[in-house]
Amino acid sequence: MFTHLLTLRNTVITLCLLPLFSILLDIFTDNLGSNAIQALHIRLGDWSLRFLWLTLTVTPIQIITNWRGMADYRQLIGLFAFFYASTHLLVYLLLDQAFQWHNIGLDILESSYIWFGIFAYLILFLLAISSPKQAKKILGKSWKKLHRWIYYAAVAVIIHYYSQLKGNLTEPFVYSVILGLLLLFRLGAWYKNKQLGRLMIPRGKK
Repeated sequence: MFTHLLTLRNTVITLCLLPLFSILLDIFTDNLGSNAIQALHIRLGDWSLRFLWLTLTVTPIQIITNWRGMADYRQLIGLFAFFYASTHLLVYLLLDQAFQWHNIGLDILESSYIWFGIFAYLILFLLAISSPKQAKKILGKSWKKLHRWIYYAAVAVIIHYYSQLKGNLTEPFVYSVILGLLLLFRLGAWYKNKQLGRLMIPRGKK
């Protein structure tokens, strides 16, 4: 059983790394197009968003299938969302701006969409560093409250995505619809649990 779970975990890790391998292959074969830095920046950002969405889908799947073991994979996929977001940020800072902090500061002031990206990244950073079991023990009940901020990060990411695009908005629209459905599912699950909680409260005799 343990060997099976380990094999499954390794398979998930390998699948999560495939986008990175694909991007690296395109770098080595000079297949990123005329603006390689921009293409690299966009692709890493896209994969960060996709992994964030995959993280959000784990809970609905877990509720529907009643497979509690999926919680471990939710954390793993969430860490990959943070990983791709970090590489997305690093490409911007290192390759696009060459760590010219004055230019970076001006870019942030002039581009409001960057604020939403920063906000989302800070949340993902906090979720990543609080993922270990030791952090969960230290935070106690606050851990769940903190990790619910992933929904705020998702909304910020969509705004960040929409605000910088010009032209075809089909892809971000699809992501927005998916996020809306996930939020509705979460709201429905919360309402159902609240109703069950009320039914379990003992009522005094009249």
